[in-house]
Order: sequence, then structure tokens, then C-alpha cells
Amino acid sequence: MEKAKVYFTDFHTVAFGDGLPAKLKKLIRAAGIGQIDMDGKFAAIKMHFGELGNISFLRPNYAKAVADVVKELGGHPFLTDCNTLYPGSRKNALEHLYCAWENGFTPLTVGCPILIGDGLKGTDDVAVPVQGGEYIKEAKIGRAIMDADVFISLTHFKGHEMTGFGGAIKNIGMGCGSRAGKKDQHKDGNPSIDSEKCRGCRRCQQECANHGLVFDESSKKMRVDQNHCVGCGRCLGACNFDAIAFNSSAALSDLNCRMAEYTKAVVDGRPCFHISLVVDVSPNCDCHCENDAPILPNIGMFASFDPLALDQACVDACLAAAPLPDGQLARNMAKPDFVDHHDHFTNSTPESEWRTCLEHAEKIGLGTREYELITVK
Repeated sequence: MEKAKVYFTDFHTVAFGDGLPAKLKKLIRAAGIGQIDMDGKFAAIKMHFGELGNISFLRPNYAKAVADVVKELGGHPFLTDCNTLYPGSRKNALEHLYCAWENGFTPLTVGCPILIGDGLKGTDDVAVPVQGGEYIKEAKIGRAIMDADVFISLTHFKGHEMTGFGGAIKNIGMGCGSRAGKKDQHKDGNPSIDSEKCRGCRRCQQECANHGLVFDESSKKMRVDQNHCVGCGRCLGACNFDAIAFNSSAALSDLNCRMAEYTKAVVDGRPCFHISLVVDVSPNCDCHCENDAPILPNIGMFASFDPLALDQACVDACLAAAPLPDGQLARNMAKPDFVDHHDHFTNSTPESEWRTCLEHAEKIGLGTREYELITVK
């Protein structure tokens, strides 16, 4: 397979010149979005609207820039995401829309409608065959996303507590899965709780949607109910005392592989285009109701027809950057017992794992990790 083309521009602007939304439009035009026949077509723009309380998600201005270009090309764009598996402000379509509106995403601000891909209760999905799938034979994808003629991913590239980073593949694979699809991807690997570290604060239990955590009133400690836990990992990010860990790193590898296969189900057989912004690189997912200080500097905007090459280019740019002071990454590196993994994402969250996702994505033909980086001024 020949190298994929990945287009890049930084976040610098000239005083009294064009702003960043205009720069994003220039980038995606240069990257070839105009090659897609948009005329009269429905175009799904998949992004993350951010959990309430989190403010590191992509600003609506960027979404409007993409929607504007789609409309200029004759398309009918809509912003979309699917409901979450865990409790929060996006677990059904009504709460999800209120969350999007509160975070600034309205038809007025983004210039197009907003549709929740898997319907009111997260049950409106389509079984999509995965060509070459080893873990998933049929992916459960939100119906509105699969009904679209054109698929565009607009991703906030950041760290992630389980998968190391959240890039295009995570935005597409996990994000386009219905609630059943998300369970499908998370189903292996359950956490364990260190009773000596557990403070009995019950913060983790608030994040569990499946009755997988039980509080023992006698010991004032939390324990895992293995019969109900689906291994989603929300409790891991909720614990401030490092009391929760996953029993097997292979479970993360399986999650990564399933996520890649779900992505392939979404993009196969129709025109697709992918955009990632490496900005406000928080250590954890935008699904958190908070966001810690960024671990890396703002690097730039990337675009490609190949989601795998796009993720690889963003990873390489991040690994080449210097950590920001006082972020989770820098603090970890300053610890007396720090072990350098020579990898910013692993150094930031040692229990995470990301390489198997890109390796498996290449194996199943999602794209290539070899790319040519083309800078757009």
C-alpha cells in the first residue's frame, strides 16, 4: 500500500488576518474534501459534544467551519454522536441534546442540525458486517450515522485513561457504536479494587451504569460484582486514589482491536474524510465531567482520507513534543520512582495501551500507518 497523504497546519494566525476556523477550511480544501461528491448528499459529521463540566472539547466554531464547506459543496451536513454507556449527561438523546446546547452546539452556532445517531434511548442501531473482522462480525452502529451518504470525522485528539489517546479511530469506532455497540467493545476485562487504597468515597459507583460496583457497608469498601461489570473502565478514571486497576492488559488490547473493527464497519463502502485537532490535550477523554490541565502543547490541525494514517501522524507529532509543565505527564515524570516508557501517553497513564489499535487497524485493512505529511501554510 502506498503512503497516505496527511495534511497539516499549525495554530498560528496573523494579526487582523483570518482566524482558525478559516484556516481549518483552507486545510480541508487542500486535503481534497472537494473530491467527494456532496451534491444533494447527507453528510454525517461525527464529533464529541463534551460532557457537562468538561471544557476541553472542540469549540463549535470548528464544527461550523466543516459544515460550511460541506454546504458549499452542495451537501446537507448534520453533527452527530451516539449515546453513552455510562451515566452522565449524554446517556439518552434528550439529555445529549441539552448537553450539546449547553456546550454551545446549536443549529445557529454550527450552521446545521444536530442528530443523536442511535436515537432516543440508544437502541436505534444497525448491524453492519465487519469485513475481515476477527473480534466483531457485525457492529452495532447508530442508524442515522449509517443512513448518511458521506461520513466525516471531526476529532479532538487527546489522552485517554484506557486507550492511551483518543483519536480518529476512537471517535469513530467507539463513538458511532450504539449503547449495545459500546458494550460489545467493552465486554472483556473487569477491574479489581485494592481494598487498602479504597477510601469508600463511592465516587466510582456514580460512574457505573451496570450495577457492577457494590459498596460493602461493613467494611466501607467498594467491590466489583463480576456478574454485572462490563469492563467499560469509567470507574478507573473516577478513582482519585489509584485503588482500581484492570486485571489484564490483554483486555485493553482486545478493546483496541474491537474499536478498530467498529471503525472499519462505519467507513467501508462510502466516501469518508477525517480531521483531527491536537489542541487542549487533556490526559483523559472528553467523556469526563472535568478536564485536567493539558499534558502537551497545542500542535495543529490534521486532515486525511485515511483515519489510520491520521492517527499515526498525530501520535508522532505528540511524541515529538515537549511535555507541558505541571500537567499529569510532567508530574509523573518528576516522581522519584518514575520509569520512562519513552512514550508520552504511557508515561501519562501507565495502565493504558494504544499500539495494538493501530497495528490491528492496519492488519484488517482500515488504512496504512505510512504517510506523507504535507504542510499547508
